[in-house]
Amino acid sequence: MSSVGSDRIEKKILLRAPLIRVWRALSDSKEFGSWFGVRFDAPFTPGARMRGKIIGTSVDPEIAKAQQQFKDVPFEITIDRIEPERLLSFRWHPNAVEPGIDYSSEPATLVIFALEQVPDGVMLTVTESGFDRIPLDRRAKAFTANEQGWTIVTGLFEKYLAEAA
Repeated sequence: MSSVGSDRIEKKILLRAPLIRVWRALSDSKEFGSWFGVRFDAPFTPGARMRGKIIGTSVDPEIAKAQQQFKDVPFEITIDRIEPERLLSFRWHPNAVEPGIDYSSEPATLVIFALEQVPDGVMLTVTESGFDRIPLDRRAKAFTANEQGWTIVTGLFEKYLAEAA
């Protein structure tokens, strides 16, 4: 399920796994990196500037192969908030994948992974907002890429949890 506006992308997925397991897969930087396809060298902590390397997801060889085109592109996020078993959020520059371009002066978008215990498992809501502040020449491409990307990423997360069960 997803909803879209001009400034915001939202995806929801029901995960059939215990909340504690979902939280660990989301909040542990090594586990997050495994399904997302990025290697981080430090744990997630609020305020941390995380610099990673794209390595390709461990759960889908086809998507991992597609991610390889970005293997030398810096992957940077800044952890915003961590609320155990409830929320992880970070800021980043969406679709910042063109080699040689410095995106650091652009506004970042905010990505929120929110968890809610529901009768059949855990509802994950992924929201990315702030696209209206992205420079006009990049805005539509970044929005479209991430609209499609979050659909892929939520599927990877679901698959990771199923394989790890």
